[in-house]
Amino acid sequence: MFERYTEKARRVIFFARYEASQYGSPYIETEHLLLGLLREDRALAKKFLGEVNSEEGIRAEIEKHITPRERLSTSVEVPLTLESKKILNLAAEEADRLGHRHIGTEHVLLGLLRVEGGSLAGEILRARGVRVATLREQVAKVSAAVESINLQPKSSTRAMATLESFLAGLKWHKAEELLSFFAENAQFVDVYGKRWNREEIYKEFETLFAPYAKKNATYIIEETLADTGDLLVVIVLWKNAILASLERVWIHRMSVVLVPRGDDWAIMLAQVTPVHPK
Repeated sequence: MFERYTEKARRVIFFARYEASQYGSPYIETEHLLLGLLREDRALAKKFLGEVNSEEGIRAEIEKHITPRERLSTSVEVPLTLESKKILNLAAEEADRLGHRHIGTEHVLLGLLRVEGGSLAGEILRARGVRVATLREQVAKVSAAVESINLQPKSSTRAMATLESFLAGLKWHKAEELLSFFAENAQFVDVYGKRWNREEIYKEFETLFAPYAKKNATYIIEETLADTGDLLVVIVLWKNAILASLERVWIHRMSVVLVPRGDDWAIMLAQVTPVHPK
């Protein structure tokens, strides 16, 4: 069913399943798909919802209309409701209508808007002024502009978007969500030079990435060392905000290597080295 889905669109389904389990829902409802979309594609949300922190407002609105139950284990199978299945079918229709071979997050958003029957996700989106016709026109214009110059989006642009989603997600996502950014044979080298494989990264994720999840931790893309069609190597400079004592300041350089994975990119290696403030 998901062969045509981009990696980002597939992660929307993954995050939707996670959201359903966190609210104790035995099914993936339309609102869970919307929350999954907001988690995965913040750029899309910002563009069409016009808010930097739209996820927080929409989540609060959703929680007014649902009754959270005891959380389910993420290992429990959570199926899609009929409405949610309809959304994915409509997403495919929208991709076909626009002549797109892939099904992306923009098509899922169109599906969320189109589903009938008073779905909670659709009502929330329409209340925020998002309209099917307008969104479809905007998606079509972007597609036409790309086709007119016979140019696909730069691979480095997609790779950098994947990296930015991962770095920003360290603030609020959990290990099981962020692990999807890593390739199957990925490795992480910590500040002490110890090397961790993907399974070990998952088990110790919170410990390994704890410094970067703190509220006062910030990062900048310091340098791009390699940028080809099949490789992106970037240096990320992390530091905490200056606190009362300079002795508490830390700076880390994180070297990140990304490689293509299907329609998206994945982290193959992340290596952290400490930098001593002068």
